[in-house]
Amino acid sequence: MQIGKLFPGLAAAPTDIPLGLGDNWGQFALLVTVNLFVGGMIGMERSILPGLAEAEFGVTSKTAIVSFIATFGLAKAVTNLVAGSLARKVTRRRILITGWLFAIPVPFMLIWAPSWGWVIAANVLLGINQGLAWSMTVNMKMDLVGTRWRGLA
Repeated sequence: MQIGKLFPGLAAAPTDIPLGLGDNWGQFALLVTVNLFVGGMIGMERSILPGLAEAEFGVTSKTAIVSFIATFGLAKAVTNLVAGSLARKVTRRRILITGWLFAIPVPFMLIWAPSWGWVIAANVLLGINQGLAWSMTVNMKMDLVGTRWRGLA
């Protein structure tokens, strides 16, 4: 299947690029690597922040400590909804890059956070990053491999 056949309404879509894992293994591997970095960022934060909440900010309530997960989930859910319709208006690449731009201040906010509120704000940005970057990376992988390898993507 060709990309032009997959997206017939897009005049700018090239029609001579073949779909499939074999033809696009390089781009697919790059997108898998991007997914690993996105997931790794979340994993590191989830393992570090609960201890940081108690040690640095004196937050002892389990509800308050877990609040960073709730704000992340809400921000990601809303951004996922927006990303789907936004993908029709701009390229997935631009959405992916925008998602990474939202992630740039996150480590600095966490490093220099003067209060737990900064951690929550960083998680909102991280949720937006995930809603854009993770979602678009998965969609881009599915686009590259076509219908035969969609489950792998």
